Amino acid sequence: MKYAICNETFEGWDHGRVCARAAELGYTGLEVAPFTLAPLITDVTTARRTELRRQAESSGVQIIGLHWLLAKTEGFSLTSVDADVQKRTGEYLADLARAAADLGGNILVLGSPLQRKVPPGATRAEADGYALDTLHHCLTALEQSQVYLCLEPLTPAETDFMNTAADAATLIRRLAHPFVKLHLDVKAMSAEAVPTPDVIRANADHLFHFHANDPNRRGPGFGATDFKPIFRALEDINYSGWVSVEVFDYSPDPDTIARESIRYMRECAGS
Repeated sequence: MKYAICNETFEGWDHGRVCARAAELGYTGLEVAPFTLAPLITDVTTARRTELRRQAESSGVQIIGLHWLLAKTEGFSLTSVDADVQKRTGEYLADLARAAADLGGNILVLGSPLQRKVPPGATRAEADGYALDTLHHCLTALEQSQVYLCLEPLTPAETDFMNTAADAATLIRRLAHPFVKLHLDVKAMSAEAVPTPDVIRANADHLFHFHANDPNRRGPGFGATDFKPIFRALEDINYSGWVSVEVFDYSPDPDTIARESIRYMRECAGS
């Protein structure tokens, strides 16, 4: 398994310090939330991107990509009925793809629940159509940057759009683009009607990226979820991507979260 961790876990830490500590603990990947760098990814200069990548690589970690793509932004929506908003959002996703490539990564995780809702009066099918219209505006940039946009199902408690892996897979099949894939998250899969290992196996053809966390919003091993069957399912489908720790509860502290999460995952994976 290749282990990564999301940088916002280390809230307030300098980027260089995050990279160094992640590497010391055994992570080889770092996943970055754009809002930790600047209000908009377009505010991060080419020179700054080069420096961030250099700091990571010199510490022994790779910036694998970006997540929380639209968090803490305004004016973007995946499912807007407004064609101008669709275009603006899709073009910003293209900007994020170029930034991920500049940083040395090839992954965009499209979660951002506040920027994806079924519009008032619209059906889920209509919302799917709006999302597809939005995503068409970034497809060329994905291919040019060689960056994969990974659609992330989220729970009904977070959004009413794209709540299951099957929902995301439907959009992926309709787009039929080689750089649009599936992202799965343990916390989010806990709301599915079938066990998490079954969701993983059923979606093997689309899966490209994976978040490890517990439904209690903490790291793997910090809750009741047994990760052994989860890692067994990933092995069964010959998953070769990253397993990235993403938490929403930052207690007790970043160092403990990072250290104990990778220790537990290695134990479950038998590595």
